[in-house]
Amino acid sequence: MKQSTTTWILTAVIIVLAVALAGVLVFVKNQPAQVRGIPALTVIQAMEPDSSKWGVNFPNQYSTFKLTEGNNTRSTYGGSNQFSHLEEDPRLTILFAGMAFSKDYNEDRGHMNALADVRATKRINEKTPGTCYSCKSSDNPALWTSMGMVEFDKTLFSDLSQHISNPIGCANCHEAETMRLVVTNPALDEALKAQGKDWTTFTRQEMRTVVCANCHVEYYFAGEGKYLTFPWSKGTNVDQIDAYYDETGFKDWEYPEALTPMIKMQHPEYEMFTAGSTHYNAGVACADCHMPYTRDGSAKFSTHDVKSPLINPDAACGACHTDVKYVTDRVGIIQKQVADTMSATEDALVAAIEAIKAASADSNADQTLLNEARTLHRKAQLRWDFVAAENSMGFHNPEEALRILAAATDMARQAQIIAMTATAK
Repeated sequence: MKQSTTTWILTAVIIVLAVALAGVLVFVKNQPAQVRGIPALTVIQAMEPDSSKWGVNFPNQYSTFKLTEGNNTRSTYGGSNQFSHLEEDPRLTILFAGMAFSKDYNEDRGHMNALADVRATKRINEKTPGTCYSCKSSDNPALWTSMGMVEFDKTLFSDLSQHISNPIGCANCHEAETMRLVVTNPALDEALKAQGKDWTTFTRQEMRTVVCANCHVEYYFAGEGKYLTFPWSKGTNVDQIDAYYDETGFKDWEYPEALTPMIKMQHPEYEMFTAGSTHYNAGVACADCHMPYTRDGSAKFSTHDVKSPLINPDAACGACHTDVKYVTDRVGIIQKQVADTMSATEDALVAAIEAIKAASADSNADQTLLNEARTLHRKAQLRWDFVAAENSMGFHNPEEALRILAAATDMARQAQIIAMTATAK
């Protein structure tokens, strides 16, 4: 009997406390935000380039984003510490002879350094078009809207500089009014439409990869106006991109002495990752690994300190994998395999270049064979560079990376043999 009375008393106390708590919550909810101690949301103008204004409403995201300015940590094959690829691998000066990357090829730093780094590179000169600002500033969405991309791209880099003062920021990926992830780069919008895709129908998880394609893709400058274009109309894998460039007859430069019309690949992370990789097929997005969820007290948010998952593997890999050490060790094995294979491809390309240069200098060389060797040289280096310029040392898609490098090595050796045959008596 005594136990039953105690139970009733405890039940009554719990009910009274629950009612009191509910009353307090209703009271607090009905107070102005300032009284509740919660800052009122600041209205963010559409395409606002100043990320600090967005940070008033989203302090965790902004405070972690600011870390990209100083997260200059070197990983085994990359990271965000600025070092010279030319000094690390002198063969690159041979592979890129005759174009700007043979003069200056540094590792990219974090997003907040994008503007400073592009202005400091030796690849910029008095003829550089404004197109080179396309992936460097949160001022771009508003400028694309006001100027149009045609005018933006054909404006000289030096003239466009006066309109650009903010590095990559919130406006590059988010819609101000709703905070939804959006495509802001007109070139990406055009490339998706060319494939019959409507990004506005994509899920949020899909967009956590697609927004990265605003910048992390292969592209080229088309025509006299240097119009930013993604070579995707035939598809996004390297063979389809190669076919696109063959059809358009585009070249970035002509290799000196060898006279090969060459293509320079640009960081095709999106294309490599989405080409049937294990993680992509499993529904993993770029942000899951490079912007993993974290906590500030009870608040859960995606960190905007965008960087290599290897720098913070417990958060980046641990959300899905229980044995993080096994995962990181496995990553190291995969990346070394790709790096070693890529090095062998470089040796084959250097040999092909020397053979083609020698044949080009021989007035008696078989021009049909020589042109065949040049074609193979172009295709081989395009494929090697697709892997070399992609910022994961193959890990985004190991099978595809090794497939591409195998084809590149084979083409380079064929080019070497055919060039030597062209001069044979």
